[in-house]
Amino acid sequence: MRKSFLFLITFSVITFVYGKTDADSIKIKSYHPVRVSETPKIDGKIDVDEWKNVTWEGGFTQFKPENGSKPEQETEFAVQYDNNYLYVGIKALDNEPNKIKRQFSRRDNLDGDMVGIFIDSYHDKNTAFFFQVSAAGVQSDGVTTTEDDYTWDALWQSATGYDEKGWYTEMKIPFSQLRFAKADIQTWGFEILRVLYRKQEVDVWQPIKRDVPAFVASLGLLDGLEGIKPKKQVELMPYIVAQRQTYQKEEGNPFKTGVENAMNAGLDGKIGITNNMILDFTINPDFGQVESDPSEVNLTAYETYFSEKRPFFIEGRSITSMGVKPGNNMSDAENLFYSRRIGRAPRIDPSDYFDYDYDKTPKAARILGAFKLTGKTKDGLSLGIIESVTNQEFAKISKDGEINKVKVEPFTNYLIGRVKKEYNNGGSYIGAMATAVNRSLDEPQLLGLNKSAYTGGVDYSHSWKDRKYYLTARMMTSYVGGDTLAMQRMQKSPARYYQRTDAKYIKYDPKRTSLTGVDGMIQFGKQGNSKWLYIFFVNFISPGFETNDAGYLRKADEIFQVYWLGYRNYTKRWIIKETYVNFNQYSFFDFGLRNNSVGGNINSSVTFTNLWNAGFNISRDSRNFSNTLLRGGPSMIVPGNTSYSLWAGTNSSKKFYTSISFSQSIGDLNSNIYRGFDLSFNWNPISALGVSFYPWFSYSKNDLQYVSTEDYKGNNEYIFGRISQKTLVLPVRINLGITPTMTLQYYGQPFISAGKYDQFKRITNPVAKNYENRFEVFNSQNLQLQDDTYFVDRNTDGMADYSFDKPDYNAYFFLSNLVYRWEYKPGSTLYLVWSQGRDNYINRGVFSTGKDLKDVFSIYPNNVFLIKWSYRFSA
Repeated sequence: MRKSFLFLITFSVITFVYGKTDADSIKIKSYHPVRVSETPKIDGKIDVDEWKNVTWEGGFTQFKPENGSKPEQETEFAVQYDNNYLYVGIKALDNEPNKIKRQFSRRDNLDGDMVGIFIDSYHDKNTAFFFQVSAAGVQSDGVTTTEDDYTWDALWQSATGYDEKGWYTEMKIPFSQLRFAKADIQTWGFEILRVLYRKQEVDVWQPIKRDVPAFVASLGLLDGLEGIKPKKQVELMPYIVAQRQTYQKEEGNPFKTGVENAMNAGLDGKIGITNNMILDFTINPDFGQVESDPSEVNLTAYETYFSEKRPFFIEGRSITSMGVKPGNNMSDAENLFYSRRIGRAPRIDPSDYFDYDYDKTPKAARILGAFKLTGKTKDGLSLGIIESVTNQEFAKISKDGEINKVKVEPFTNYLIGRVKKEYNNGGSYIGAMATAVNRSLDEPQLLGLNKSAYTGGVDYSHSWKDRKYYLTARMMTSYVGGDTLAMQRMQKSPARYYQRTDAKYIKYDPKRTSLTGVDGMIQFGKQGNSKWLYIFFVNFISPGFETNDAGYLRKADEIFQVYWLGYRNYTKRWIIKETYVNFNQYSFFDFGLRNNSVGGNINSSVTFTNLWNAGFNISRDSRNFSNTLLRGGPSMIVPGNTSYSLWAGTNSSKKFYTSISFSQSIGDLNSNIYRGFDLSFNWNPISALGVSFYPWFSYSKNDLQYVSTEDYKGNNEYIFGRISQKTLVLPVRINLGITPTMTLQYYGQPFISAGKYDQFKRITNPVAKNYENRFEVFNSQNLQLQDDTYFVDRNTDGMADYSFDKPDYNAYFFLSNLVYRWEYKPGSTLYLVWSQGRDNYINRGVFSTGKDLKDVFSIYPNNVFLIKWSYRFSA
């Protein structure tokens, strides 16, 4: 779902949370709440007796767009408390109440006008809980540390009301949902924020400069909370799932009967070990995903990265994360911990070891149980531990009517640990992380898997000058061990290709039983939101470094350097409201110290006073040496490349808004070309309905697309072709908000793609100075197509020396999800889901929009109907 203006604007102010403000430049405000004996009724009505004896405070200022200026509309708030709850009332006054945008949406995906509070109950000036309510009454909550984490869902109450003066919000937040130390009198960091959507304006109670390096460190104070005690959280959430799947019946196949029914049940829980440490556990978890992964055609050697969607793993993930490359945090791909490794699809293909007619392989390894211990002490010590065990899985195979089971995934144990200690008022830290994966490999077909895999790392960061400047360093190591078959697979992985004949600094050893490596980085920069920012870093990943048992890594054997310079102008000039300009320079080496590539990039974006936006990007990459293009063969020189993109969008606060982008990449010597077109149309005709349609089309032609590696007289011949590829994707989303806690959502995505190959060639001299001397194009005398197979006659003696399959393709996919969600009680939900998938893959290679879309919907569908009920008990 589209992230609304709330996310783009509200949390642009907390993108950089390392640091503190200059206390001498802005006075820190303080608010003293009132203790009450009678609990306010949470109904959105502010002008009642319960709120008359409190201090209402205003004095808000703009954070955006005119930092420090008087807001367009007035805002007031008051705070009360008792032994168990914090009560917050907010008056969002508006002299044009008919223009207030009340847009229904799912929880944590707010749209329209909204208000929110930030509470730094640790008072470490680095971590804050946030609670937000839209004018439509929809809730959002989360935690901000180094990044914003919306996956944390607290149990709290809110209500909204309206009249001719504006709209109002009441919040009731249990102290059990917050983390704080014992003290007779509590003092917390505190902020009230309001978004005036039609003006794309953000107003705050505690004034904060636009260029402040940190948001949480700049909060005001909520002081004088007396007599409240930390409370240990205890929650239990049982669930029940009923599922029915229908698909095309296959005659003679005992595993494809056309219908499958399933029931499942389990228990999730949270136990407060201390007020600051939470133990999450799950027994027989339901890790089914309501929304499928996006479709794609992957013609590379690398595994596709898919984002995590399972709540158990994404909640609190910032505390169990350590990036492998600079800039990597919890939301980035290459990391020591990639949670989708737990419960992954079995990797053993039974057809490699057994002869059969039909098979049925599990889609994922079942997670028997898992627990997660996370928390942060008042002294700034963060701890995260995940322990999980996945079941052994068996494929069913049928031969001549006899059915047997064969093991395709072993029992596997995953252990993830992360610790981080902050100091310097949260502006600096030192940390460590370790992962361990152990498998029970008790059958021959499993020996290609790693028996054990361990990684460990330490990181350090220090900031100074009010956190404007920082220095970060990191060092990691890895070890994988197992049978020689597993280590042969590791050495031949696309991440390193040890078998490369021209790489003298590495050696392929078929007898190896372990592999080790290291990773390191040092980075220096200026951060925050000031006009000029910069980053410089050097990172290295040794050839043997491997994290893919518990983490995610695409490429090792790399040393790279990056310099980034950014300019921001928040001062309105003429018709321009904001301007961003970025420059990047980078270079890459391998561990043979060969400079493989050099490149640079400049990009810019502007926001106009009418709230439209536009931008561009220009990149240039030099001629480079590729260690991976031949997929295990020697390095090859690849022509340079120039690319650019342009984009523009209209005012997203309107009922209808749109955007358009165009990108093009052109290789030197006509080696490749890519063109992409993206459109988006968003329409909110009424407050309860949102419709989005964002089609994109791409066309590419690549002269050096890998096809296969074939043997000729004992030598490898690397076969490439020129591919002409077209792809069209037509995603649509429809969101219907029935109430603030009840939604109906639809997502549908037709996907069609075709690739046509010609000009097949074999690589002859991959490092020849002239491009045309690096390969030999086959002609009609030495290449013949017969029944979808190409036969190569190298010496033109009339006899085929080797062959390869015709690689042309047409890919057809359709994914759709219809989801009814009702949070009938805070934290307790009922889901009704209908998911449909259609897919087919043929080697036609001809793209025809009308015919291909028709073919998509002629494919027999795979339907899944699901009901899930959960109930959240809390004490």
